[in-house]
Parts: sequence; structure tokens; C-alpha cells
Amino acid sequence: MSENKEYLEDFKIYLKSERNFSNHTIRAYVADCYTFLLWIRQDDLTKVDSQKFSEYLYFIKQINYTKTTIARKIASIRAFYKFLYREELIEYNPVDLIPIPKQDKNLPDFLYEDEVETILRAIKIETPAGYRNRVILELLWATGMRISELSGLNYENLNLEQNEIRVFGKGAKERIVLISDKTKDNLINYIENVSALIYKKEITPSSPLFINYNGYRLQNQSIRKALKNCIDSINFTKKVTPHVFRHSFATRLLEHGAPLRVVQELLGHSSIKNTQIYTHVSIQRLQEVYDETHPRAKA
Repeated sequence: MSENKEYLEDFKIYLKSERNFSNHTIRAYVADCYTFLLWIRQDDLTKVDSQKFSEYLYFIKQINYTKTTIARKIASIRAFYKFLYREELIEYNPVDLIPIPKQDKNLPDFLYEDEVETILRAIKIETPAGYRNRVILELLWATGMRISELSGLNYENLNLEQNEIRVFGKGAKERIVLISDKTKDNLINYIENVSALIYKKEITPSSPLFINYNGYRLQNQSIRKALKNCIDSINFTKKVTPHVFRHSFATRLLEHGAPLRVVQELLGHSSIKNTQIYTHVSIQRLQEVYDETHPRAKA
């Protein structure tokens, strides 16, 4: 029905204007909901009941999607129907009582301190772009920023006198991250001596902090490529992504006694449940150290 597509378009606008979701997340939500619309065909979206949705759930399980994908599809459609309920287009949410399948909890990959230092030392800083990339990875390690948060930095976000950087996370949520004096000094050197060698232009508060050779903001894909080139050059055995630096930052803090709530704030997690997974990583690391060092561990 044409009304179904109109509802979906209104939902898309809602996610953008009121929920401040990223374009990537919006595309995923809309795609999941559109697939559901194709499945119900000409049925009225507002008349779908729990039984109908249970049939859809059975249908997608036959496609051998992973639990993560199925959970995301349910979450997308649940959010869609929650929107319809809010707009008083339906009397109740038929998806509310559908359980989301439990996902396997995989511990996040992380790097030890010496591994991070090995990667940083491997970056050739003789070129302006090389020095820029070294500063970028050092910032990821020092702050736990998401790659999108880092690429989105402008000069106005810096408060280097206080060793602070203001970042905007998911849902445009603002937070402050901290940097060490060493990281600050390298960043200042990039700003004062290196960035103009990449592309010389007038700097304003809204200018992007990290740029490419055309003077445009450095995109996430370019940062990932720079990291991959570095990893490939030293034949590093672990799979390393920018997000692994974020995991490593959190794990490092918890291993050294940082309170969970502090780590939550520094990472910008809306719920402490998202941060608690790092406690499992730290416990696993403690077990490894115990097994390697305690004389009774292998008795």
C-alpha cells in the first residue's frame, strides 16, 4: 500500500530530525523496515498483529541470518512501530512482545601497550601525511574516540590549554575527552608545522582538524586505509581496526583501576551495560597474567 511507504518516509525523517541518528544507521533501519513492507505486500501496516510478525520472524530465520542480523531487524521494526504508536496510527505495538534472540557475546579484540607502541613506531613520519596519521592513531589510543568522532573534529573542539577535546558521539551527544602532554605536544606540532604542508589554507574555528592533500576533511575510509597499510608493512598478526584502539583504551583503563562509570563517560556510552563488557576482558587478562606468573597456577 502507498500509505505504508509514506509511513516509512515519515519514520526516516523522524530518525534524522528528532533522534539525530547517523546516515548509516538510518539506512539500516529503513532497509530493514522496507524488507518487512515487501513481505507483507498489500497488507495495511497498521493492521499487522503479533501473529503476523511471528510469521515474519520465522521467515527470516529460514534465510540463515546471524543472530545479530535478526536482532537488528527486529529492533528496526520495533522502533518503526513505536513511532507509529507515538503518532497514534496504531492502538498498540504488535512487536513489543516479540523477544529479541540472545546474541553470542564475543569479547572485543584489544591490543597490549607494547603492541600499540610497535604500531605507532612503524608509521613513517618523514612525510606530512605520515606524521598526521601517527597523530591520528595516537589520539585514538589516548582518548578512545570513535573514528567518526575523530574525523569530525574541528579546531573549535580543541581546548589544549586544559588538555581537553570536545567530541560529538552517537546522537550528537557531546562529551569531553582528555589527552596527555605528550599527545598534546604532537598534536600542536601537527597544527603549527605539518598541516600547512598537507594543504595550506586559512584556518577558522570550523575548519576540519585533519585534512587530505585537497584540503578536505579526512574521511573514515582514509584513516582505515592508513592503519591497514601500517599493519601490512610490519606483518602484524592481529587484526587491527580503529575500533580496536578504542577497545584497547577502555581495557587499559580498567586494568589500572579506573572506575567503570569513568570509563563509561570517557567512551560516551549511554548505558553502562555497553561498558561492562570490558570488565570481562580485564578479568580474562588477569587470568592470563596469573597463569603465566604465579608458581601455583600450573601446579
